Amino acid sequence: MSLKIFAFSCGTMTAEFARVMDGGAGDVTMPIPAFLIEHPKGRALFDTGPHPDCQRDPTARIGKEMASAYRLSFQPGEEISAHLEAIDRDPGKIDLLINSHFHFDHVGGNALIPNATLLVQRREWEASRDPDKAALHGYDPRDFDVGHKVRLIDGEYDVFGDGSVTCLPTPGHSPGHQSLRLKLANGTVVLAADASFFRRTLRERRLPRYIDDRDSLLASLDRLQALEQGGARILFGHDPDCWNIPPQKDDNIEY
Repeated sequence: MSLKIFAFSCGTMTAEFARVMDGGAGDVTMPIPAFLIEHPKGRALFDTGPHPDCQRDPTARIGKEMASAYRLSFQPGEEISAHLEAIDRDPGKIDLLINSHFHFDHVGGNALIPNATLLVQRREWEASRDPDKAALHGYDPRDFDVGHKVRLIDGEYDVFGDGSVTCLPTPGHSPGHQSLRLKLANGTVVLAADASFFRRTLRERRLPRYIDDRDSLLASLDRLQALEQGGARILFGHDPDCWNIPPQKDDNIEY
């Protein structure tokens, strides 16, 4: 068994640093990552970036408040389908979509991957059906309820049945947020997504301003820290330093 990982940046977004990390000053420009995981049993995408409509008119797509808070730089060719085609992968032949959660910058490209089965935590799916939660988080069913077969999962989930790719519940940022653990030939990598925006989020417990549940997020950070102390490499959700200069060379991940 071997995995091959491709890391893409579906544009960037610029926000007030204090909005996304307690104590941040000024603005921060953050990558919007998505990952292709190739396994002998199939291909999976972990998150899909924003919807291509955001390239033309983000305000019309995600609303004035969100577009003002997260200023997008997202050009044609940076959508997830274009990234896949650039490495000769057919977006119509992706088997699984694994969404960390349903915020616009993680699920907007789902519709570009038409034939996959969607894997999401049941708590996230149910929260998207709750009018209060949906309004709080800005969930837009045009992003994630677009006709895919849906597999709702509860807690840890072994994606391919061999322990190589595992969904890890890391709630707090959103009700059913999940991260992804990958067991590569040279060690374990955890795709934290928004459970930990930045390295400093984990190291110093500097949380974003707007989260679903503080205690749950702190517990999720404890879980990520335990994985790191056990030897795992954490890829932080939106950390420009980690994206521009990967913390260590990894022949199993292509940027």
